[in-house]
Amino acid sequence: MDEVRLTGGFWAQRQQVNGAVTLEHALNWMDKLGWTGNFTTVAAGAGSPQRRGREFSDSEVYKIVEAMSWEHGRTAAADLDTRIEALTGMIGAAQSPDGYAHTAFGRHGQPPRYSDLAWGHELYCTGHLLQAAVARTRTGGAGPLLEIARRAADHVCATFGQGGLPGVCGHPEIETALVELARVTGEQRYLDQAALFLARRGFRSLPAHEFGWSYFSDDVPVREASTLRGHAVRALYLASGAVDVAVETGDEDLLGAVIAQFDHAWARRTHLTGGMGSRHQDESFGEDFELPADRAYAETCAGVAAIMLAWRLLLATGEGRYAEVVERLLHNLIAAAIGDDGRSFFYTNTLHQRAAARSVPGDGERLGVGGGSRAPWFEVSCCLPNLARLLASLASYVGTADQTGLRLHQYTDCEISARLADGRQAGLEVRTAYPEQGTVTVRVTRTGGGPWSITLRVPAWASGAVLVVGEERRPVEPGEVVVHRDFAVGEQLRLELPMRPRFTWPDPRIDAVRGCVAVERGPLVLCAESLGEVDLDALRVDTGSAPVADGDGALVRTRSGLPEDRSWPYGDHAGLPGPPAALRLVPYHRWARRGPATMRVWLPTA
Repeated sequence: MDEVRLTGGFWAQRQQVNGAVTLEHALNWMDKLGWTGNFTTVAAGAGSPQRRGREFSDSEVYKIVEAMSWEHGRTAAADLDTRIEALTGMIGAAQSPDGYAHTAFGRHGQPPRYSDLAWGHELYCTGHLLQAAVARTRTGGAGPLLEIARRAADHVCATFGQGGLPGVCGHPEIETALVELARVTGEQRYLDQAALFLARRGFRSLPAHEFGWSYFSDDVPVREASTLRGHAVRALYLASGAVDVAVETGDEDLLGAVIAQFDHAWARRTHLTGGMGSRHQDESFGEDFELPADRAYAETCAGVAAIMLAWRLLLATGEGRYAEVVERLLHNLIAAAIGDDGRSFFYTNTLHQRAAARSVPGDGERLGVGGGSRAPWFEVSCCLPNLARLLASLASYVGTADQTGLRLHQYTDCEISARLADGRQAGLEVRTAYPEQGTVTVRVTRTGGGPWSITLRVPAWASGAVLVVGEERRPVEPGEVVVHRDFAVGEQLRLELPMRPRFTWPDPRIDAVRGCVAVERGPLVLCAESLGEVDLDALRVDTGSAPVADGDGALVRTRSGLPEDRSWPYGDHAGLPGPPAALRLVPYHRWARRGPATMRVWLPTA
C-alpha cells in the first residue's frame, strides 16, 4: 500500500468517494439497524432476543473495519484511526475469554456454539475478523485488533484442529483468512488449520439441502472438482483459500486443480461483464453455457471474490491473462455496482432490465436482491462492505515487482515506487485517460542503476496496439511487451491501445442469447439504455455496418422489428423490420445513473 498511489482518473475518483462517503454510509446503516450494537449487547451479558440482524451481520462490521484500515493506510486520516480504535474496543469487549467471537451463538437464549455449521456463519465471520486485523496490521502496525484476531484464530485451531470438531463452515472464508494471518504472524498452526479445513471439505459432512451439497462447496473434494459450481461466492472464496494454501505449502497439484476449475468456469460459466452466477434461487453458477441475460445474478460479492481469486492466480503463475480477468470485472461489474454518490449499490448485476424499476429512497432498505435500481441498503448487505474494502485497497492490484523489474497489470493514473528483488529502487509515474482513451504514458521516476525491465500488458482485444519508445514506434501483439534497458530518470514509454468499438458474438451454445450481439470498446462492455424514449426489445442490430465510436460509447445501425399484437404469441413470421435508425450505446457501468431505465447488453441481430 505504501508503494503504489492512485493519483487521478477513473479509479482514484471512485476511491475518494469510497473513503469520503461510502464507509460512513455503511457504518451509519449498521448503527441504525443495530448490527454494531450487537457487540455492546453481548459485552453487557445479553443475547437473544436483543440481538439484531441476520446471523452473519458481524462479518459486515468486520469488513467495514477492514475497509477503513486500508483507507487509513492510503490517507493516514486521524479520524479514521480514532474510529477503528473505537470499533476495535467494541469488538474486543464482546469477545469471550477463550477467544470465541460471534454475537448470535453461545449466550443466554441463543443456540449453542457451532450447533449449525451449515448456516450459522460463525467461522465465516471469524474469517472476516482475521482479515480486518491483517489490514490493520499491514497499514498501522500490530495492535489490539491483531491480538483479538490471534485469540479468535487460536480458539478456532483448538476447537477444529486435529482431535477437535471435524466439521467445516457452510460458507467458506476462514481458509484464506487463516493463511493471511499466518503470513502476518508467522504462526504455522494457522496455515495448518486452513489446510485441514480444505482437506475436510467435499465429503458431504454438512446436512443435505434442497440446493444440494454443491451449494456449500461440500459435494466434491477440492482437488477432484473440475469446475467452480454451486453458490458462486462460496465457491470463489474457497478457491482463493486453496490458492493461498497451495502457494504457502508448495502444493502444485492443488494449485493446478484450482487453475483448471477457474479456467473452465471463465470459459463456460461467466457473463460478458465478468459476472459469475446465473441462478437467483441459490445464488449459484449454472451449468455450462447457462447464462441468461435477463436472469443474470452476477452478485457484486461474486465479482469481488473473482478478483480476489484471479489476483492470487496472477501472483502464483505470473500469467497476465488473470490481470485481464481483473480488468474486465473492475471496469464493468465493479464500476457498475456502486452509485456515483457512493450511497447506493447493486446486489445483483443483470445484463437485461426489461422494465424500469423505481428507485429506493435514500433512507429505505430493500428486502429483495434481484434486479431493479441501486439501493442504499439491503437486508443482506454483504456487497457494499465488500466493494468498500476492494476500492480502498485497489492500489495494491496495479502492479508487481519481480527479479527483473516492474510489471503493470492495470492502467490508471498512479505513482509507483518499489524495490526490486535485488534491492535496487525503481519508480514509475503513469498517466492515462483509460478506459475512455487508450494512450498510457509511463515515465521513469527512480532507477537504481543498471538495466531492468518495464512490462506492459497488451489486452487480448488490442490488435493493432503500438509501443512508442523515444523516437521508435513499433506494433505490439496482445500479451505482454517487455522493455529491458538501463533507464534514465525522465525516460518515457507510451502504449497506444486501439479503442475502436467492436461486435462481440456469444458462443452458440449459450441458448439464452443465441442470435444476439454485444458491443465492446476497449475494456468496456457497452449497453443500450432507455428511460422510455426507445423500446429496446423492438430493436434489431444490423451487423453489416460496423459500430462507430461516439465519445466513450458507440453508435450502431438498428431496425425495429416487433410484430403487431396478437392473441397468441407465436405465429408464422417474426414481423417486418422498420426503417433503419442509429442507436447510441453507453458503457455498461453507467446504466441507471440517469434514473430508472430499461437496459440490454445483448441485442438481437437484424
